[in-house]
Amino acid sequence: MSTQSLASTAAATPAPRYAGASIGPSWRNLLFVLPFLAVYAVLLVYPLFRGIWISLQEYDMFDQTASFAGMANFRRLFADKVFLGTVSNTFVFVLMTVPVFVAIGLALALALNRESKGSAALRAIFFGTSVLSVTIVTIIWKMMYLPDRGLIAGILSIFGLPPIQFLTSQELALPAIALCTLWWVIGLPMMLFLAALQQIPGELYEAAALDNAGRWRSFWSITLPSIRRSVVVVAIYEIVAQFQLFGQAQLLTRGGPNNASRPIVQFIYEEGFQRWNVGYAAAASEVLFLLMAVAAILQYVAARRRAEG
Repeated sequence: MSTQSLASTAAATPAPRYAGASIGPSWRNLLFVLPFLAVYAVLLVYPLFRGIWISLQEYDMFDQTASFAGMANFRRLFADKVFLGTVSNTFVFVLMTVPVFVAIGLALALALNRESKGSAALRAIFFGTSVLSVTIVTIIWKMMYLPDRGLIAGILSIFGLPPIQFLTSQELALPAIALCTLWWVIGLPMMLFLAALQQIPGELYEAAALDNAGRWRSFWSITLPSIRRSVVVVAIYEIVAQFQLFGQAQLLTRGGPNNASRPIVQFIYEEGFQRWNVGYAAAASEVLFLLMAVAAILQYVAARRRAEG
C-alpha cells in the first residue's frame, strides 16, 4: 500500500472516543470547585446576607430579642455625630496612608531591585515588620511615643526641643497611628512592586540605553507603564485594608482623645460587643462595606481611564 493511500485511510478513520470523554463543559467539572464554593458560601456569602438582614432589625444580643426595624438603624447612624466622626477619621487615615504606601513601596522596590547580599538583607528587614502582630507593633510604638523617656522624645531633647504628646493630642493622634501603620505594613507593597519589576524584560532597558535614555526617562517610559497594573492592585488592596483600621487605634489611643482617632471598625466593635446593639453595629458594618467597595471601584476606574488616556 502506498504512502498516499495510508494517509487517506488514516484521515478517513474517526478518532477513538475514550470512556467518559465529552465535548464542551461538563457538570462533573463542578466537583473540583465544589469544596471551595461550599466554604466560600458558608464563610462569606451567608455572613454577608445575614449581616444585611440583622442590620434591618432592632437586635439586642444581651437578651436575644429582635424585631424588624427597616431602615431605622441607618437613619440613626447618619444622625449620630460619633459615627460621622469615625467616617471622617477613617477617610482621613486612608488618604494619609494609601498614597504613601504606593510611593514609598515603589521607591523601596526600585532601590532594592538588585542582586546583592545587601539588597537581600534590606528586603528581609523591611518585609520582616509586616509579619509582626498588631500587639507587638503597638507596644513598640507606644514606647517610641512616650513623652518623657521615649525614643522620639530623646531625639528631640538632643536638639533642645520639648517632647511632643503624640497620643494625647487631637491633631497628632491619627497621624501617629498612620506612622505606626506605615512602619508595620510597608514591606508588603514593596514586595509586590519587586515582583512586578522583576518581570520587566531587561532588553527594554538595554534598548533605552542605546538611545541614550536616562534613568528618569526609562522610569517614565518603561518601568511605570510596565507595572501600572501592580500599582492599581497595591492601591486597591491598601484602600480595603486601611478602611479596616482597628487594632492600632484600639491599642494606642482607644479612639481618643475626644474621638479624634476612632475609626469605623472600632465603632462597630463597641456597639456590637460592648453595648450589645448588634443591629446598629451591623448597619454600620454595611456602610463600611459600601464605602470600601465604592473607593476601590473609583480607584480602579480612575486607573483604567489614566491608562487608556
